[in-house]
Amino acid sequence: MKKIQLSMIALALIFSSCNSKKETKRDMNNPFFSEFKTPFQVPPFSEIKLEHFLPAINAGIADQLAEIKVITDNKEESNFENTINAFDQSGIMLTKTSLTFFNLNSANTNDEMQAVAREITPKISAHRDNIALNKELFKRVKSVYDRRKELNLNADQMRTVEKYYLDFERNGANLSEDKQAELRKLNDELAMLELKFGENVLAESNKNFKLIIDNEADLKGLPADVIAGAAETAKNDKLTGKWEFTLKTPSMVPFLQYAENRALREKFYKAYLNRGNNGNANDNKEVIGKLVKLRDHRAKLLGFANHASYVVDVNMAKTPEKVHDLLMKLWTPALDRAKKERDDMQILIDKEGGKFKLESWDWWYYAEKVRKAKYDLDESQLKPYFKLENVLDGVFYVANKLYGIKFIKRTDIPVYNDETTAYEVQEANGKHIGVLYYDFHPRSGKSNGAWCTSFRDQMYQNGQMITPVVSIVCNFTRPAGNVPALLSFDEVTTLFHESGHALHGLFTDGPYRRIAGVVPNDFVELPSQVMENWASEPEVLRHYAKNYQTGEVIPEALITKLEKSAQFNQGFETVEYLAASLLDMDWHTKPFSGNVMDFEKASMDQIGLIKEIQPRYHSTYFTHIFSGGYSAGYYVYIWAAVLDADAFDAFKQSGNIFNPELAARFRTLLAKSGSDEGMVVYKNFRGQEPSIEPLLKRRGLK
Repeated sequence: MKKIQLSMIALALIFSSCNSKKETKRDMNNPFFSEFKTPFQVPPFSEIKLEHFLPAINAGIADQLAEIKVITDNKEESNFENTINAFDQSGIMLTKTSLTFFNLNSANTNDEMQAVAREITPKISAHRDNIALNKELFKRVKSVYDRRKELNLNADQMRTVEKYYLDFERNGANLSEDKQAELRKLNDELAMLELKFGENVLAESNKNFKLIIDNEADLKGLPADVIAGAAETAKNDKLTGKWEFTLKTPSMVPFLQYAENRALREKFYKAYLNRGNNGNANDNKEVIGKLVKLRDHRAKLLGFANHASYVVDVNMAKTPEKVHDLLMKLWTPALDRAKKERDDMQILIDKEGGKFKLESWDWWYYAEKVRKAKYDLDESQLKPYFKLENVLDGVFYVANKLYGIKFIKRTDIPVYNDETTAYEVQEANGKHIGVLYYDFHPRSGKSNGAWCTSFRDQMYQNGQMITPVVSIVCNFTRPAGNVPALLSFDEVTTLFHESGHALHGLFTDGPYRRIAGVVPNDFVELPSQVMENWASEPEVLRHYAKNYQTGEVIPEALITKLEKSAQFNQGFETVEYLAASLLDMDWHTKPFSGNVMDFEKASMDQIGLIKEIQPRYHSTYFTHIFSGGYSAGYYVYIWAAVLDADAFDAFKQSGNIFNPELAARFRTLLAKSGSDEGMVVYKNFRGQEPSIEPLLKRRGLK
């Protein structure tokens, strides 16, 4: 996924504060109470203990309260420096601590850390509310806002003032005291419910289902590397001589693609679909019911028709109706194509003598067969050319060709897990840009999916730029035996995608934290999705796609097959995504009462989703919208896809996919992305508004 996200946590913390208590003496053995004495001041992970977080969070809260008290006690008339910039610079220690904690809780957690998260989360929720509802602070911010046109502010200062004022307004600063008290309670409940939802999904994915195979015949059809990986997983769980498959994507998807045992495919897929819907301690249905009702209540309290209206109001789309229009504009052609794909697979089933109708757990398996028949191509032909280290080299190659930057592996930079690798990112002339972590493989303490985040965002202090520390977390296929980590092409594009997010964070250069790299949610995926385009370009493939055994560059015949099959299964992929996006919008625009699964079924029936395709995420494990910051916003991937297809089309039309002039303009877009409204920033790059035509053409929907 992204879980988004380079600066969302930091931005939320800029906006925080909590009732203070008398400060206790600070333990200077706690690394958070002093400057990090590490290369580029990254967190000293080996020195940080779990017991350090809560005292540092409390101290960070106290520090920010003191910083804000200086602002509100100031007898001078409020102005940009003594109010807006002072607020913008507040809470830095809290941000540093919280980013470290929540990043580790997503990528490297355990039961003890989750318990601390349950203690920290309400503190931060209250903290955020107390600043957002601080009357004296809002009074000073509003005073600057009301006089902003008289204060001779530059464009960045003007935008920072306007954004902070809007933030206060959207967080209830203009509500009456009784409604503010109600809002505090809502925010606290919502924060804890979202945390609970994510914990439940993690438990359901990692602990509550494993497919254990002890009959080798049940492995028929699976590639050797998949079998070896399952044997390695079983061995690690002391099940030597057996094969273990988990609900992690690198384990599940190949099984659904290749396993000939249809009954096991059904069992496996249904276990995946039923996460959070098993009537156990991790069941999420009650959590969802409470979440959507509380979100709706909060939106109405803040003057919006529903939660989606509240969320989308500050996005490029502006209204849920515009979101729905875009989704439905794609839905009809995508569904038509998906039905044709279904019919092709049913023909194949019938030809093979199968006496059954295609079901959702059959789709991946027969799609692979159709791809093999139509294009003489299957994933097993490609994977030997996609060794993880080579694909990463391809990412670095593209970034270097576009922007001249280089990535230097560093063993002296602390990492939070032995599997994590650190790189220093430099300009061509050796100037330091930032630090980039890669964490590639699944483990029990890591959430599903892939995301980009940061341990430190770019900022300025005392006129000096503080460089970013960015992290990419994935769940890619592990090495097994003598076979290195070989990626599917979907995993290849995921690595390019998340690296695009990383470049956004690394290149960001803004003078104020509130606007530096902070973009509307439906703009966030542009930097990542545009990067995916280079992954399949022949020139780029020839650079990184090399057989892991022989070193042979990927043959031209395979490149041609990959190009010809680019639109294969796009009906399915677009439909399952759009179905989830429309489900998200229904959850946040329509009233809910009753049964969660009935609500979901009614939503899918209304749009005519065929039974052979499930929405990409069922409600009970839809972490993007119920715990990952994308509520009423899962649509952003397709909104940004319009932008990215249009942007890459500019490179293609120029005749040079590394066109230096366009690359320079796109780097400016990344660096200054928060300096204006999303469409203005995009038009500054493109010279025009985006067209939907390149996206329709790319997906074969036209």
